[in-house]
Amino acid sequence: MTAVCSAPGAVLHLSEDARAAIEAVVPLSEPTPADGTDWWPIAKVWARQGRVPAAAAAVARPVDTTQVAALLAVCARERVPVTPAGARSGVCGGAVPVAGGVVLDLTGLDAIVGLDEESSLVTAQAGVMGGVLEAWLSQRGYSTGHFPQSIDISTVGGWVACRSAGQWSTRYGKVEDMVRGLEVVLADGSVVRIAAQPARSTGPDVLRLFCGSEGTLGVITEVTLTVHPVPPAQRLASYRFDDFTTGLRALRAVARRGARPPVLRLYDERETNRQYADHVSGGCILLTLTEGETGLVEWEATVLDEECGSALGTAAVEAWMHHRNDVSALDTALDRGFVVDTCEVAAPWARVEAVYDAGIAALRNVAGTVSASGHCSHVYGDGACLYFTLAGHVGDDAVAKDRWYADAWGTLLDAVGGAGATVSHHHGIGLLRAAAVPRELGSAAAVVQALKDALDPVGILNPGKMGLADRLGVGAPAWPAGSTEET
Repeated sequence: MTAVCSAPGAVLHLSEDARAAIEAVVPLSEPTPADGTDWWPIAKVWARQGRVPAAAAAVARPVDTTQVAALLAVCARERVPVTPAGARSGVCGGAVPVAGGVVLDLTGLDAIVGLDEESSLVTAQAGVMGGVLEAWLSQRGYSTGHFPQSIDISTVGGWVACRSAGQWSTRYGKVEDMVRGLEVVLADGSVVRIAAQPARSTGPDVLRLFCGSEGTLGVITEVTLTVHPVPPAQRLASYRFDDFTTGLRALRAVARRGARPPVLRLYDERETNRQYADHVSGGCILLTLTEGETGLVEWEATVLDEECGSALGTAAVEAWMHHRNDVSALDTALDRGFVVDTCEVAAPWARVEAVYDAGIAALRNVAGTVSASGHCSHVYGDGACLYFTLAGHVGDDAVAKDRWYADAWGTLLDAVGGAGATVSHHHGIGLLRAAAVPRELGSAAAVVQALKDALDPVGILNPGKMGLADRLGVGAPAWPAGSTEET
């Protein structure tokens, strides 16, 4: 089972000199409990118990790149840990300040810099909320095509930092496929600007180096993304399969033919029954949405009908469209004493079925598990993303809840990793998956560590995350499960 490190998250008190030096470049405020957490489901359980994962000494809210650079330069000199944070919609504890120090709140960098219609590019500061950007683009007839469930509570910089995927990603790709330019502040306060280009062969891809770095290599302050005109035509349809395996094979056939409907969501029998019993009787439901020029929509509809059978209609897809960003079910489950989470992984088609079977079996073997189910939500020519939903009920004891969560996640990641999956498709690593990174990357983990050491030699940026070594010596844990502090 994946090891889980448990250690208390301590407040690193700033010296008077360090605080004065920082406040000379950007104002500081006292942290609130919200500044010590994100949407990590187990952290929401802790919050209901009056606990927070960790606390910082202060919060900085810069309003421009100059202030970010000045802050980091001071923190590097004074050896103060910095935890970058956007809207805190991450679900892996990536914004939890386990080493104390300063939380760097980037939501003050909230300007949409501009739209280059001729090049189909939009530039926005890192703190712009996703829903705000999409609404701004829609008024001008454009879209990024990036629609994560968290779009209204997540930032553009957060998307890139965690390599997020939207619900339309089968057509438009994950966010790293849309990024063309970045502005990043390094740990010593120097600013790196990578200009937007459609493609380049100027050595290694420095742009993608910062995609998915989760604030450990640098702080993203500005992003340039590709956009496209709002599509003129759209078609919704659902299909039914007798079992999940048959559905997966149909999706593979669709992808092999070159069709890329933006939405292809296949639910297993348990999730179909739980969410779509009013729309289909038994089996597994597939929800589809395709959009674009009329001819493309008609061709993709033909491919779907040929590979998936007769369409059932639009009602189930319309229902999903209506509630797809509603996350209230988590609070409802917590109210009833459950611990609930989702885990998204990816695997090549040759291993997808084995990964699904291994994941479901592993979760069922964890004492206290009351539900284990899954669906496929992102489809590629060479593989797919599987989402597992896990729920446990072990009573009201705080230690028991922590133990079930740690056991369920450790067992699941071991199982899917052993079956050939990557342990994260788009939620990132943070604290939750940190222990699994060295195993998955193998010898390449040393390359990532070398990059970290080169770009952040003091180790101030987001300590304790992504399985990276603690060079700052603050004892930041891989995951502070069961060691949260009273508020």
